[in-house]
Amino acid sequence: MSRPDRPTERRTVLVTGAARGLGQALCVELRRRGDHVIATGRAGADGLLELDVRDPRSVARAIDTIRDRHGGIDLLVNNAAVDFDTDQLASQADLDRVRDTFEVNLFGAWRTTQAALPLLRPGAAVIMVSSALGSSAHRSAEAPGYQLSKLALNGLVRMLALELAPRSIDVRAVSPGWTATDMGGAGGRPISDGVASILAAVDAPAAATGTYTQDGIALPW
Repeated sequence: MSRPDRPTERRTVLVTGAARGLGQALCVELRRRGDHVIATGRAGADGLLELDVRDPRSVARAIDTIRDRHGGIDLLVNNAAVDFDTDQLASQADLDRVRDTFEVNLFGAWRTTQAALPLLRPGAAVIMVSSALGSSAHRSAEAPGYQLSKLALNGLVRMLALELAPRSIDVRAVSPGWTATDMGGAGGRPISDGVASILAAVDAPAAATGTYTQDGIALPW
């Protein structure tokens, strides 16, 4: 079926995990481009709409507020993530900690997308901020919770991309690369590079639905 053109007017963009780091910097750049950005975060984050991806009631309240104020959404960026657990190995991992990581990195993005779907306009895009560590081709014994949560998130992207294509909604996974944020730690590349990688996925054509990229280059699932 034919797909509508991407919105050329000012887009309404919802970004989760926008209190700091990549999410905050992404919001700044999207606003610079002229988009209307709804930056969200957990309770207590100054200047942000409260949206705790772990809490279904918080997600529902935020989506109701967006519906009342803005009507619809043109771009959803599921950026919220936790616990780059390089200090543990799979054989000895704290499974409660791993479960908490999945609650944000996988289920948080999943529930936010489900809640936002009624507001997503034709031609909208859902961007899941994943990681190169989520590739099945990646080989590392560290960060089991983070790695597996991103691998599962990539699987969700592929399923949603197939399901939502008839509604002209794109779903993509993007790795920002190892970035020097509070979670990523020292040694990573500049935040601006991570933001540029996300924006390359945002700007990709509709035919890119169901893709997984870093810096605009395809990664192996």
